[in-house]
Amino acid sequence: MKIKLADGSVKEFKDGMTALEIAKELNQKLGKNALAAKIDGTVTELWTTPADGATLEILTFDDEDGKKAVWHTASHVLAQAVKRLYPDAKLAIGPATDSGFYYDFDTEKPFTNEDLAKIEKEMKKIVAENIPLTKYTLPRAEAIEKMKEAGEPYKVELIEDLPEDAVLSFYEQGGFTDLCAGPHVMSTGKVKVPKLMRTAGAYWRGNENNKMLHRIYGTAFPTQQELDAYLKQLREAEERDHNKLGRELHYFTTNPAVGQGLPLLMPKGAKTIQLLQRFVEDEEERRGYVLTKTPYMAKSDLYKISGHWDHYKDGMFILGDEEKDDEVLALRPMTCPFQYMIYNAEHHSYKDLPIRYGETSTLFRNEASGEMHGLIRVRQFTLSEGHIICTPEQLEDEFMGVLDLIKYNMKVLGIENDVYYRFSKWDPNDRDKYIGDAQEWERVQDAMRVILDHTGLEYKEADGEAAFYGPKLDIQFRNVFGKEDTLFTVQIDFALAERFGMTYIDRDGQKKMPYIIHRSSIGCYERTLAMMIEKYAGALPMWMMSEEVRLMNITEDAAAYCHEYAKRLQAAGLRVTVDDRQEKIGYKIREARNERIPYMLVAGEKEIADGTFAVRRRGEGEIGNMSQDEFLELAVSQDRDKVIF
Repeated sequence: MKIKLADGSVKEFKDGMTALEIAKELNQKLGKNALAAKIDGTVTELWTTPADGATLEILTFDDEDGKKAVWHTASHVLAQAVKRLYPDAKLAIGPATDSGFYYDFDTEKPFTNEDLAKIEKEMKKIVAENIPLTKYTLPRAEAIEKMKEAGEPYKVELIEDLPEDAVLSFYEQGGFTDLCAGPHVMSTGKVKVPKLMRTAGAYWRGNENNKMLHRIYGTAFPTQQELDAYLKQLREAEERDHNKLGRELHYFTTNPAVGQGLPLLMPKGAKTIQLLQRFVEDEEERRGYVLTKTPYMAKSDLYKISGHWDHYKDGMFILGDEEKDDEVLALRPMTCPFQYMIYNAEHHSYKDLPIRYGETSTLFRNEASGEMHGLIRVRQFTLSEGHIICTPEQLEDEFMGVLDLIKYNMKVLGIENDVYYRFSKWDPNDRDKYIGDAQEWERVQDAMRVILDHTGLEYKEADGEAAFYGPKLDIQFRNVFGKEDTLFTVQIDFALAERFGMTYIDRDGQKKMPYIIHRSSIGCYERTLAMMIEKYAGALPMWMMSEEVRLMNITEDAAAYCHEYAKRLQAAGLRVTVDDRQEKIGYKIREARNERIPYMLVAGEKEIADGTFAVRRRGEGEIGNMSQDEFLELAVSQDRDKVIF
């Protein structure tokens, strides 16, 4: 049989050879390190035999899918260890994640750190036993009966939600069997060095109305050295975690009386977001955007027109009951329907287009309790939202203009190299999730792919990640723990103009429907702030700090000198404070350094006599004495030019 390899070459192998046998024939080292295979784009086990003419890629721990095959198997090793030690534990789910795996259990008591140590020891035994994994399938009815006999009610519930003609796969390892779609490595020995990290509560299926289960998180690496390196990296990440650092530096706080996913921005955080917002709004105005201001809520009628009521209702906060109340309202999860109503308030011709609406929007989304994290995923947030209404001929130029704006904003923030681009498409196998017909989806996706190719961007494609009304370009980033989220998005909407009756008069005098581009130019401000805190370990670029300069006096006489110069700096637009407490100068400097103040200016009798200040710059320490004029020019220019140091 002929097989196309990952490098594009085509080689001939004996009929019936498995992916593992092919890997060994290609290279003994590759065969030794092989963990899984990707055959015609689908990740599967190494025992799989590719068909003649198939494309084959051998996956190792260097590949994301190879890692996930190990981590998925490690979750089964964890479940097997728990069942050995706690036979009455009920199994829920245990997937691989971006940095390891977890498994949810229903047990009488939560797991303790002592329990984790015992479970990890048992996992290492199972790894040492090098138990082969085998896979088999059962029809739905038999699978339900098998899980009932095993006393696994959560597995039964999962199966019962599937169609009656579904065929379910199971993986068995040394007497332990789990319902699972796979893929896995070939034996438990491939898990190598497992490590259990922590335990937490997790509602069954992420629904707070369901029972609280007990989740164990873990990871695994090929060697102890690699695990140790990961744990060191994790410790460093914890030091940068915005959820820790943002609170320590007083950017935000939370309170259970306010509610989960509703952070309180303290003066520092509020000021930084205000500075970001002013920057974005001014830049958008320079690029031809016009400002709108729309309500925080609307009747359900509006969301029924847009399709949000049918496709997004579970993610919305509903005010009222459709069965009891004449009028039901909902807090807005996005601004687009409101801006469409503004567009429809006037008649438009092709000469009016493009129209670029921009708004700093406060939005509300009913995130599951298990998904919320600090400022990254919250229930109320602020978005630099915008919608461009344009003709089909203007679509590509406007898309390019949006991308240019986003790239400029990322450059100013210093994050242009910290993201990747994802072309998010629809999933034709999940029709209920989307509006519009298949032909229209494919046409618009093809058009968007052409535009993306013209930009020269490197991007990944992802099925099932589109908005319900159109494909999008998502700009993705990972937080310090490797969790991925969307920072910016650009969507092409081909459906909502028709739903809202949006038209313009074209050159030929005929009514036409415009295209709409949905976009965020800096994304969610709270999420951006979280990312900046983590990237810069709290030492944000000077221009977005609530305090840019702190003046400190050594002697009592120097206090008035500091206050007088502070007025001059403030008049130039700089954010300045004076620390004139009767404390030692070393103590004042340490405090300012811990608060990541960009510039510290120190004055004593000598500086008063010379008309200077001893200048300290964040990250560098003392940089020498400067005259008042010299420092003013330096600080103003760095603030204006948004210099990062």
